[in-house]
Amino acid sequence: MNLRLACILLCSLIGSSTYAKSLPNIVLVMADDQGWGDMAYYGHPHLKTPNFDEAAATGLRFDRFYAAAPVCSPTRASVMTGRHPNRMGVFKWGYPMRPQETTIAEALKAAGYTTAHFGKWHLGSVRKTSPANPGQNGFDYWLSAPNFYDNDAVLSQQGVAVQTKGESSIVAADASLKWMREQTKGDQPFLAVVWFGSPHSPHRAVATDRAHYSDHPAKLQHFYGEITGMDRAFGKIRNGLGELGIRDNTILWYCSDNGALPKVGSTGGHRGNKGKVYEGGLLVPAILEWPARIKQPRITKQRCNTCDIYPTLLAITGAEVKNQAPLDGVSLTALIDGKPTQQPRSMGFWDTTARGIGTPSAAWMADLLAAQKQGKDLPPHASSQKAADLPKPAHALDKFPGHAAWIAGDWKLHRITKGPQKVTWELYDLANDPKETADVASKEAARLKQMQKDLTAWLKSVTQSLNGEDYAGQ
Repeated sequence: MNLRLACILLCSLIGSSTYAKSLPNIVLVMADDQGWGDMAYYGHPHLKTPNFDEAAATGLRFDRFYAAAPVCSPTRASVMTGRHPNRMGVFKWGYPMRPQETTIAEALKAAGYTTAHFGKWHLGSVRKTSPANPGQNGFDYWLSAPNFYDNDAVLSQQGVAVQTKGESSIVAADASLKWMREQTKGDQPFLAVVWFGSPHSPHRAVATDRAHYSDHPAKLQHFYGEITGMDRAFGKIRNGLGELGIRDNTILWYCSDNGALPKVGSTGGHRGNKGKVYEGGLLVPAILEWPARIKQPRITKQRCNTCDIYPTLLAITGAEVKNQAPLDGVSLTALIDGKPTQQPRSMGFWDTTARGIGTPSAAWMADLLAAQKQGKDLPPHASSQKAADLPKPAHALDKFPGHAAWIAGDWKLHRITKGPQKVTWELYDLANDPKETADVASKEAARLKQMQKDLTAWLKSVTQSLNGEDYAGQ
């Protein structure tokens, strides 16, 4: 466990079972590649998502919720840490999360929670000796895949390969509910992280879910069907909390990890898609239910971010992390309580030019299963073995390759590098131009200058973290 966790405090009451039971259980659910517009409640003309629709009509619906990155692994790292993923070197898919980071599972575990992860991990190898597996990141129990996983998948149960049967999202939902049922027998509150592998391609929906879309081409039947499969799984979790008698004081928070897939997915008309720093690549559906505290349904257009999940949960539970590294997220407790919020916040994005790391989950898990049947085990993959390594040489503090963006209120600035020297800037007024069609940089000289300054300062801060400055006291 990270050394900065040594002094996590939960007042002096953490030893009290009465106090522990008053803390909310927490269930974080995430889709893999579901776009902002891939929901019936946003008017999709074909999708059937009755459970998501009901949750959105019952709890707090976020209409301007951003993934911290336009691809999967980085956004997942942001949920775990409250920090932009580039701070820990999770540039693209397949990069492991540094063990020096403090995760939400570690923080809550030290504050009295029991913790578990189910489904897609994609933040490192899920083999036993991996320094980047869920167990090394604060999870007491885990049934995880190294990347997206399909129906009848082989998953890693705390390093042991197990063959599962069933629709992929339902497998994760059922496993999580079985674990939650056991936790309700004790005094500890729990954190369950359930990360589906859908609707990541290749799309292979089961017949039950495909049947809703029989009048569409086979490709769309499978894509839409996977989302409906997720909806069924989400409904099982949601209803299961009620059956366990714990729904009232359980936080159920749902979102996706990046914007819509091209061709089949829906951005709701926003520019770009998965892999792009424009709105279509970053905006995702998000819903939060907590009946004990969110008693009336609400819709918010406040701009929020997956980085906000970590500080929000720390604030709710009272957990404190000594020597907390710089956070990019902010607590959303005031928003949850329906109180007036502060001035519109800023948030940064940075998609570097780094390439992703291939993570063929099915093949890797099949290899592990075969090896373990022969009484052998396999070492973690090379990238995970180097998870703690810092860059050598250190990254320059004045060069930020790739596509970065800075949102301040309703204004969004893009910084795009073209070649080693050329940088271009684009500025959009999201309040009046949410689809980012009219670049107004030439008309907003003062605003442009200030936002350029703020973005550059943030990029420097991220690079300092990347170089390891946040770990100096460890």
